[in-house]
Amino acid sequence: MTRTHDAFYDYKTESPDADLDRIASKPILFKVAVRHLDPNLWEIIGRRELEEPLTQPIVAFRQDILDFHNCTIFDLDGHSRSAEPHECVGLERMAVWDQHHVEERLLDTFMGRPNATEEHLKVRLK
Repeated sequence: MTRTHDAFYDYKTESPDADLDRIASKPILFKVAVRHLDPNLWEIIGRRELEEPLTQPIVAFRQDILDFHNCTIFDLDGHSRSAEPHECVGLERMAVWDQHHVEERLLDTFMGRPNATEEHLKVRLK
């Protein structure tokens, strides 16, 4: 299986933790495509079988930059349909995140503040 997205869990720790079962027992915060420019930037702490929710197709949206009413909801299995902007609320915009932007999003999430990149990528409603 080709990895197209990474999942990030709602798990904070004071020190490094490689217990994959403990990490995977936490809720998933978000799943995004990540541009891994430096494969050594993030240490691989292990491998395990994917949990059932992670085997499901990822659903995302696209929104026309000129006509914000023109949206498409699609999954990575190739299914797509036209959608109204309000139907895209809560979905990730199809984008590839740089590693440092993912790190900023995680830090902002754990600090309880909005993330500028995430806010910029949210569906435009008006």
